Amino acid sequence: MAIGPSWLQPDTIISWLGPWALVGVAAIIFAECGLLIGFFLPGDSLLFTAGLFAVSEAGLGGVPLWVVCLVLVVAALAGNVCGYWIGRLSGPAIFDKPQSKLFKPKHVARTHEFFEKYGNRAIVLGRFVPIVRTFITVMAGVGKMPAKRYFTYSLIGGVLWAAGVTLLGAWLGQFAFVRSNIEMILILVVFLSIVPIIVELVRARRGNKGAHAA
Repeated sequence: MAIGPSWLQPDTIISWLGPWALVGVAAIIFAECGLLIGFFLPGDSLLFTAGLFAVSEAGLGGVPLWVVCLVLVVAALAGNVCGYWIGRLSGPAIFDKPQSKLFKPKHVARTHEFFEKYGNRAIVLGRFVPIVRTFITVMAGVGKMPAKRYFTYSLIGGVLWAAGVTLLGAWLGQFAFVRSNIEMILILVVFLSIVPIIVELVRARRGNKGAHAA
């Protein structure tokens, strides 16, 4: 049982990076959080595995767990800052491409509606959803969401996500069952990461049904 191609599996990535593991993991987290090309990268499972490696005999370049968490939080926030300004500065140019299926003016309007509907929790929850965390930060810039507001809640989400998932991996990595069934655990991590969006979709559907009933 494997998650995607072998070269995208977190343990393969970390092992291949060797002593530069933390730098490489931070670069991947940065790309997934801010660069559109990073949407396919395994953020959640990579953080979990990084935490597991950090407290194992293999280690993560000999770097203490708290430093690992700090570096990854900074990488996640830096990615959001970069993605926001990419969207803010380049958004109009992207919209000029009629063949683009992702960046259209109507998507900007929907982004405004999304943030207005779910408020600041949309920024935090979006961090935990694969693919969404890559595009939502660019769309926040395109939609000209106030930078101070976005960065403040991005920091909160970054700490909860980057440090939280890493610490979870470090804690669960102490159990032999987890170490022996890492692929199954990673699948569970990926599933749990999409739970917030499922909850929001269910709430939205119920809200729509209630509005129609009224």
